[in-house]
Amino acid sequence: MAIPDFQTIMLPVLSLLGDRADHSLSECVEMIENKFNLTDEDKSVVNESGQRTVYNRTAWATTYLKRFGLLSSVGRGRYTITEKGLEVLSTQPTKLTKKMLTGNNNTGTTHQQTVETDEDFISEHSPDETIGVLIEELNIQLADDVLDLIYANSPAFFEKLVVDLLLKMGYGGFEGAGQATGQTGDGGIDGVIKQDILGLDSIYIQAKRWDRDATVGRPEIQRFVGALAGRNANKGIFITSSKFSSTAIDYVKNITTKIVLIGLFVPSRG
Repeated sequence: MAIPDFQTIMLPVLSLLGDRADHSLSECVEMIENKFNLTDEDKSVVNESGQRTVYNRTAWATTYLKRFGLLSSVGRGRYTITEKGLEVLSTQPTKLTKKMLTGNNNTGTTHQQTVETDEDFISEHSPDETIGVLIEELNIQLADDVLDLIYANSPAFFEKLVVDLLLKMGYGGFEGAGQATGQTGDGGIDGVIKQDILGLDSIYIQAKRWDRDATVGRPEIQRFVGALAGRNANKGIFITSSKFSSTAIDYVKNITTKIVLIGLFVPSRG
């Protein structure tokens, strides 16, 4: 039997974790090999990077299940099902696809949607497009891993991470230029980077560690602008682990204070 594409693998993996126990990626791979009666020859097939194809596709299946909130990581290469995942299983779906999960998660009523497998995509697109998509997928997976690290730590960790990142990007330019300042009563300022050694030109930072499903709206940006005004500052960076509403984005376009919005949420392709 041919090695199933990663979308075909998603439902069996979710079903395996339906026992509410945590399972390793290796366990998931072994289950897929047995469920689809893969031969030793099938199991030994490798992709261009030298990784076993069945392992690679199972890993992608867990990546998407995690991205859509159906699984969560409980350690390196170990996963457990979420309440959302249990809700999906309760609808007794006959398959799962990226399109179904990207929609309203109405898994029980959208079984007739077209499945876009990885083989389908590669056969319908040029090599250049395929390479671009693979790079995009790797970047998304890396972004997911970074977000997992952020959520596993405290808000103070996120604030310091943001300041360190901006310093690495070249802001400041001298030792001690950046500092995470977030604390109770900080007026919405979580960090500051001095552009000159005298501190005459500074960039103020707000770092909001919100859930992926959350949206930072205009009121939060307005409070940040007020905090900047209280420090007689006219530029700042607002970075969040989620995303911004359209009204928040429009608001910063029409004010004299220079605000840069950075959202770390990465939507799926498709």
